Amino acid sequence: MKITSFNPLIVTKDAEALITLFEELGFERKHKLVGTLQNGANLTSVRMKDANGFHVDIAETSDNTKDISLIRMNVDNFDEAYEMLKAKGFHNARPDEDTFDTKSNRSAMMISPTGFAFDLCQHIKDHD
Repeated sequence: MKITSFNPLIVTKDAEALITLFEELGFERKHKLVGTLQNGANLTSVRMKDANGFHVDIAETSDNTKDISLIRMNVDNFDEAYEMLKAKGFHNARPDEDTFDTKSNRSAMMISPTGFAFDLCQHIKDHD
């Protein structure tokens, strides 16, 4: 398994306010992903980048009650990374170990035994 990117991800109910803040800090919107979680909640995620090459992702979901910060870890092999994290005591935050799958990405929030979380993600490059 190879890590292809590693950066903060903030999940909030009001993404636009945070996106505006990060734009004022010099970040630009680079990519937007829209989808629906298995529980029916809407999800919108915006990837941002500054002139130094730093990234931050800001996601808005309708079922979030407070802001949470995670570490987004993109990998080249989702299944291998998922199993490695599970072997280290991490668990999937979604019921029945569901993943969030779109044409361009597969992800799961993996929570450590001590409480910090990764957004484990594999970017799928072969899509429409």
